[in-house]
Amino acid sequence: MTGLDLSPAHARTRLGALIDAGDDVDAVTAYARAVWTTLIEPGDRVAGALIAALGPVRALEVAHGSGAVDADVDPEEVARGRARWMPRARAESHDLGLAQRSRVRLVTPEDSAWPGALDDLGPFAPVCLWVRGDVDCLGGAAVALVGARASTSYGEMVTADIAAEAVVAGVTVCSGGAYGIDGAAHRAALLAGGVTIAVMAGGVERAYPAGHRDLLERITTSGAVVSEVPCGSAPTKHRFLARNRVIAALSAATVVVEAGWRSGALNTAHHAAAIGRPVGAVPGPVTSAASMGCHRLLREGSAVCVTAFPDVADLLGVSPTPIAAEGDGYTGDRTRILDALSARTPRSTEDVAGRAGFAVDEAASLLGLLELEGLVVRRAMGWVQESPTATLW
Repeated sequence: MTGLDLSPAHARTRLGALIDAGDDVDAVTAYARAVWTTLIEPGDRVAGALIAALGPVRALEVAHGSGAVDADVDPEEVARGRARWMPRARAESHDLGLAQRSRVRLVTPEDSAWPGALDDLGPFAPVCLWVRGDVDCLGGAAVALVGARASTSYGEMVTADIAAEAVVAGVTVCSGGAYGIDGAAHRAALLAGGVTIAVMAGGVERAYPAGHRDLLERITTSGAVVSEVPCGSAPTKHRFLARNRVIAALSAATVVVEAGWRSGALNTAHHAAAIGRPVGAVPGPVTSAASMGCHRLLREGSAVCVTAFPDVADLLGVSPTPIAAEGDGYTGDRTRILDALSARTPRSTEDVAGRAGFAVDEAASLLGLLELEGLVVRRAMGWVQESPTATLW
C-alpha cells in the first residue's frame, strides 16, 4: 500500500484542532494513532503488540508494508493483520474531517490527560480515545455501574442511589450510555452535580441510542462521551462487547446492578476481573429474571454483594460520604432546602438558593439529590415539595 504520508505538515493539517499544539514528533505520533483506529477493530491484539514494540509511527509503516518486522511479533500474524487492515486504509481522511467538524478531541497515551488505567489492558488497550467533553475527567477515581437495558424500577432506584452518593463522595460514574441501568446511572450522577463518563460502541458524534441524545449532550458539559473507534463508526455488536473492557479498565471497580443470565453487563464484569479490578453485584428478587446474572456472579464467588454505596466504597478503597447520617452536613442542608420550598407554589432554583442561604450551584445539586429521593418535584415553573410531611432524616 502506498501513499502513506507521515510528515509533520500533513499530520498537523489532518489533525487540526483534534489535539493541543505540540512539537512535530507529538503531532506525527498522534496522527499515526488516529490512522490506526481507522484500520483496526477494537482490541486487535496483533496491532496492539506491534504498536507496543515499535511505536505507532513505525508500526504503521510496517502495516503498510514498508519494512520488515524487526520486533518480537510473529511475522505471520502481522501478514494476516495487513490483510485485515489495508482494505480500510483509504477511510481516514473522511473520519478525521468528521471528527473536526464534531469538535472532538483526540487523546493519546502520550497526553497528560490519558487515563493510565487503560494500560492494564496490555495489547488489548485502545490505541487512543476520541472524546467529546472534558478530557481531564478521564483520570479520576471512577466506578462502573452497569446492567440490563430492560431494567426494573427496583434496579433503577438502586442505581440512582449508588450513583448519587458516589459523585457526592467525589467518585466519577462510568457506564455505557445505553437504556436501562446505564441511563439511570448517568442521569443520577448529573442530577447530583457530579461527573459521569459514557463509553460508546460507535463514533462519539452520533447519539446512540437516539433517545439518549439529550442525555449524552448533558454528559459532555461536565463529563465526557468517549470511544476508541473514530467518528463515522457504527455501533456493531462486536464493538459493544469490546467497549465493555474500556468501561472496566477506566473504573477502579465494576458493579453489576441488574443482569440477565446472559448479559453484556456480565461481560464487563469478566473484563474487570481479568485485569484485577474488584467486582460487585446487587442482589435482587429471586423471582426476577433481571437479577439472574447478578445472582450467578454472587454464587460463583466472582463478585461481592453490594446493597448501597458504602459497599462500593469498600471496593474502591475510599471513605464513603454518609448521605443521611444524623448530624451530617447533608442532613442539615437538605432540611434547609426543604424549608425553602412550598408544596403548592413552584420556586426557581435561584429563589430556593436565596431562601436557604446557598449558592445557586449548591442548591441545584441538593435539589437533584432530593429529587432522586422523591422528596421534591421539578415542574415547568420551578421546584415544589413532594410531601411536606416527609421525614427529614
